[in-house]
Amino acid sequence: MYEHSSAHPADTTTPAPPEAPTSRRRSASEKRSPFRRAVLRTVLPTIAAAGIGVTGFTGFAHGSETGTAAAGGPAAAATELSRDTTATGSALTARTVSTGSVRQAAAAADFPTWGTRWVVHATADTNSPAVGMINKTAPGQDRVTADYQVDTGHKVCEGSSCSTFMAHLTGPVSGFLSVVAVDIPQDRLPGVPVQGGGQPQPGGSRQEALQRAGTWLTADNGSQVPYSQAKTWKDGYRQDCSGYASMALGLPTPGTNTVGLATNRNLTRPISLGELKPGDLLIDAAGDNNTRHVVIFEKWNNDAHSSYTAYEQRGGHGTDHRALTYGLPGGDAEFKPYRPVTFGD
Repeated sequence: MYEHSSAHPADTTTPAPPEAPTSRRRSASEKRSPFRRAVLRTVLPTIAAAGIGVTGFTGFAHGSETGTAAAGGPAAAATELSRDTTATGSALTARTVSTGSVRQAAAAADFPTWGTRWVVHATADTNSPAVGMINKTAPGQDRVTADYQVDTGHKVCEGSSCSTFMAHLTGPVSGFLSVVAVDIPQDRLPGVPVQGGGQPQPGGSRQEALQRAGTWLTADNGSQVPYSQAKTWKDGYRQDCSGYASMALGLPTPGTNTVGLATNRNLTRPISLGELKPGDLLIDAAGDNNTRHVVIFEKWNNDAHSSYTAYEQRGGHGTDHRALTYGLPGGDAEFKPYRPVTFGD
């Protein structure tokens, strides 16, 4: 799918086989000239960013972008036996944490971990796609920071440690990690706020789809996932626009293509621009692999609905979150709005 750059990557209607995602060992219209599109989809964003309206350029009919403490108690240490799985086998290891060190970690929202190869997930659901890994090569090598945690209601256990909480990590990887992986005696992170509740399911709510879309903005060691129509990311999804949209919607890996997203009524249905809600899609399925594209609608930017913010995976950049006008009056008329049927409305 063409991704709004002057380069024309090939569309993958028959994608390359996905890389195997790393897993936790836990048991529990009319065709237009590609050159014309390339120029318009790169020049108009610059015009829009400069504050010049796109109405005077309606002959182009292409879109624009406008931017891009633990509880008190004795200081005695708490010791538990927990399982550390390595490439050569499993061994029970003792983990010791003093309440004093827990208080210090909580204050900084910076926590130690234990064991190896803990998977970081796209959502607060252990069945959601993997977006990274903690302690990939050595037990406890990574410390993690978190800004909130979610009680999923689903207990995860490893050795003698159990928790229903998933922590939203802000480093060293962005995503969700079971609190079981954190080297503390509690079943939740002390001093870290609890948000939401219930267990998100892949392909479920609009909020979850947008949350998954956002994970690719920082999934590559803090940077956006690079664009590719031949490669798959660590979670098994193809690194182009339709692979990205498939990931956000929780569709099977490596993801369907843009034409499939627009025409398969088991996946989407056409809607009007006025019906757009967060998580809906705007799709240009016309032309060939140099022109097709899909973006994920997030919100209107103003009451006039003259632009909106969306997530997209575009050539020459990768994952992006920015203001667009694709499909709007004065924008790219090839883009049509669609609603994923997984949202149930």
